[in-house]
Amino acid sequence: MSDTVAAKNGVTTQYLARVADDLEQNLKEQERLGTEIAVLQSQLAELEADRAVLVSLQEALGASSTPETPAPAAPEPESAPAATVVDKKDTAAPAKKARAKKPAAVPVQRARKTKTAAAKPAEPRQPSLVTLARDFLTSQTEPRSAAEIAEALAQEHPDRGIKKTVVRTTLEGLVAKNHAQRSKQGSSVFYTAPDPAEPSADSGASSE
Repeated sequence: MSDTVAAKNGVTTQYLARVADDLEQNLKEQERLGTEIAVLQSQLAELEADRAVLVSLQEALGASSTPETPAPAAPEPESAPAATVVDKKDTAAPAKKARAKKPAAVPVQRARKTKTAAAKPAEPRQPSLVTLARDFLTSQTEPRSAAEIAEALAQEHPDRGIKKTVVRTTLEGLVAKNHAQRSKQGSSVFYTAPDPAEPSADSGASSE
């Protein structure tokens, strides 16, 4: 009877030792996989940030090559119909001259309205987002992210409806034209004005 009890105790002790070893191995494996997952997640975040920057740069380069549409010319005063009416009155019969006088005043009034509209001064044109972003970077002494620049411009110009994605694209366009510099700290991207000691490649070109 005692031999049977001793055998059972020995088997139980072996199982307990094996289970303890398995638990320890399981814990080590979890720690190893957790470390690998953290490294992969960090690499994935960097790749996503790089992809966002490359896509924005691609869009900025594509948008900068689009030609600007010229503004439509102002309409000239309609003075020709008045002369035509006068010619018809001179060649018409005396009985019809009195009737032709009233419609002759219509083209004259229309010409006066056109001249009055053309005499009004044009409204001042608002600066473009490119100009706003470039001036903001010039006034800063430290690198700024696209989110910080978009927030500052939105506060200064609340009626423009400035968005972060549009500001990021504009900044990448400035970088492509050497009108701004881009630096990376970890997964974050910051922008600064170009070094005044190093003039940009197209500094001789006319400003936008």
